[in-house]
Amino acid sequence: MLARAGGALGAALWLLAGPAPAAVAHPLGNFSVNHYLGFTVHPDRIEVLAVTDQAEIPTLQERSRVDRNADGTVDDAERDGWAAEQCTATAARLQVRAGPADAPLNWRVRSATYGYTDGAAGLHTARLDCTLDAPLTVTADGTALRVRSGSDPARVGWNEITARGAGVRLDPTDVPELSASHELRDYPQELLDAPSGVFDARFTAAPGSGSAAAGLLDAADSGGPAGWLDQLDRRLAELGAAHRLTVPVGLLAILLATVLGAGHALLPGHGKAAMGVYLAGRRGRVRDAVTVGATVTFTHTAGVLVLGLLLTGFSALAGEVLLGRLGVVSGLLVTAVGALLLRDVRRRTRPAVAAHGHAHSHHHAHGATDQAGAVAVLEAPPHPHHHGPFGHHHHAEPLGRTGLIGLGVAGGLVPSPSALVVLLGAVALGRTMFGVALVLAYGLGMAATLTAAGLLFLRIGDRIAGAADGSLLAGLRRFAPWSGLLTALLVLAVGLGLVLRSLPTAL
Repeated sequence: MLARAGGALGAALWLLAGPAPAAVAHPLGNFSVNHYLGFTVHPDRIEVLAVTDQAEIPTLQERSRVDRNADGTVDDAERDGWAAEQCTATAARLQVRAGPADAPLNWRVRSATYGYTDGAAGLHTARLDCTLDAPLTVTADGTALRVRSGSDPARVGWNEITARGAGVRLDPTDVPELSASHELRDYPQELLDAPSGVFDARFTAAPGSGSAAAGLLDAADSGGPAGWLDQLDRRLAELGAAHRLTVPVGLLAILLATVLGAGHALLPGHGKAAMGVYLAGRRGRVRDAVTVGATVTFTHTAGVLVLGLLLTGFSALAGEVLLGRLGVVSGLLVTAVGALLLRDVRRRTRPAVAAHGHAHSHHHAHGATDQAGAVAVLEAPPHPHHHGPFGHHHHAEPLGRTGLIGLGVAGGLVPSPSALVVLLGAVALGRTMFGVALVLAYGLGMAATLTAAGLLFLRIGDRIAGAADGSLLAGLRRFAPWSGLLTALLVLAVGLGLVLRSLPTAL
């Protein structure tokens, strides 16, 4: 028994600590669509290499259109037909105008290739290479060229333009001569967080030799250690795409998905701060934190499943835009909870003069009591309150289910791209239920982290309430009259922050 347990542990450590799999997720994200235009100007013509590099999810979305006979495989004839069609569309989209007349160039497709490369979770990435050319006469006093790529700036991805002269010189030019990404084959590691976003270019071709390239970017080494979450993500994708799925491998994949979900929830977002402040400021209980965690699990699992159906059913749907819009909705939900808290604060706050028309303690001594016997006076137990800056203020009421569920939905509403890729990869391999199990495990991991965050805030609140007088924590009790207002404002701020962070990709 111990030997088998040791063997299983050794296998798990080998999978987690061994070399990274050859097929890894796209470095710019599973939703990215990346474009490169490399211009070469000759005295009598201009050529351009137009490359489109698609990550796993856009590739999966368009696969049904590439597979014309719907037999589940893409053969050479289908790839060639798709390449010719897409390169023709690229030529129509690319706008280059030349000379003082600003005359548009007419592109001709010289070659077109389309192919797949192994990606994450058994999915593929796709690469389209188009070679186009157009006639051009470079005049003695120089010919100005203005380029508009026609790529969609709303899509997440790398967009790069280069230009060089062959028998002519380019001066001036606002794009480099060499590609920093090696024509979308090797993205520089230090630029992944701020990918190239060049959609337009201007350069002038004149008789001469060489090229005066501006802003030349050196291709950097794309190596370097990845974060532990990225490494675990690769392992999960490798396990999910294993050709032979055994029980130990399946259980390890589920465990890994749970760890990944917990780690994902540690990243910025998901309303951890809002949930913690809400629970602490509203006298939350342990079961309230568990309620939020359970809601996160359900919402995230349902969201990944629904988004997976939408992406596979609608090829024109941009996944990153949909995620951005879900992020906006998540932030609005948190903002709404903060607004409700602020409304409750206003309702519980009354001017000090009008709050009580009588003293807090009552003494009844009437003469009639001697004749009619003793009258029992029951005094209501005092309720805690403070006279804060806004008048008579009562402590927050216990948590309402609406606020708890709202925070839980907000925390799980934005599906994790890695969970989505694992689901789609499992579906593509015919393991739909296994993919659903991995997504559920991912959601449970997220819920565990968010629940733990809520319990931590509750513990901090209890420590402050029970701290001895004169201690540092006891000093925080002076803010008790403002606790409801501060809670509402903090939750509002977190919600608005989530909205602002998601807006750029939602528009």
